[in-house]
Amino acid sequence: MGRGKIEMAKIENVTSRQVTFSKRRAGLMKKAYELSVLCEAEIAVIVFSSTGKLFEFASSSMDQTLARYSKCLETSGNSADVVHEVPKKEVQVVQGLKEEMADLKMKNKQILGKDLSGLGLKELQQLEQLFNEGLLSLKDRKEQLLKEQLEVSREKEQKVSMENANLRRKIEELQSYFPQNALPESGYLEYHDVPRKYSPIKHVPASLETDCQPDAENTDMMTA
Repeated sequence: MGRGKIEMAKIENVTSRQVTFSKRRAGLMKKAYELSVLCEAEIAVIVFSSTGKLFEFASSSMDQTLARYSKCLETSGNSADVVHEVPKKEVQVVQGLKEEMADLKMKNKQILGKDLSGLGLKELQQLEQLFNEGLLSLKDRKEQLLKEQLEVSREKEQKVSMENANLRRKIEELQSYFPQNALPESGYLEYHDVPRKYSPIKHVPASLETDCQPDAENTDMMTA
């Protein structure tokens, strides 16, 4: 059974991406070694992982190969002398992505009401239908948000109502510990005038009366 076609896209799962990187890196280094041995080629491979870790392979010496590469660029003086091989499939993918991006930008402008001069009747009808569909989606989303806000408001009201009910129940429980006749009927204290049994003026002892009266001699001296 043959292997399935692998999609050329970034692997989102971190663990799978790391495993794939390790396997592909080992395969790349193996192919470079085989090419150097079978074809007697001088090969240098430099790989940086997504975490910044360096991996390299050189058939002879990395410094020697890099120096030879720099010297080749200096002596050539023209980048056209250096052969840059880009897979044809990758070129087609990049070109397709560029065209798709340009098409999306144009559609975005047309939806905003710009660059409509080159459109015919059929294209305008399609654009109108697309606009109406977008408007319906916008209204549906708006109604959904309003419903969610109403639900949140109802939940808050129910929560406040439950808290008030619990508070009233606690107050009733506390009031049940005190009988009604033990509580004052009025919030004010009543004042009752209590007559005094003894008057301090009428019942002064005789000894105090004599002490309080001034002597005759002292009176004469004060008058003199």
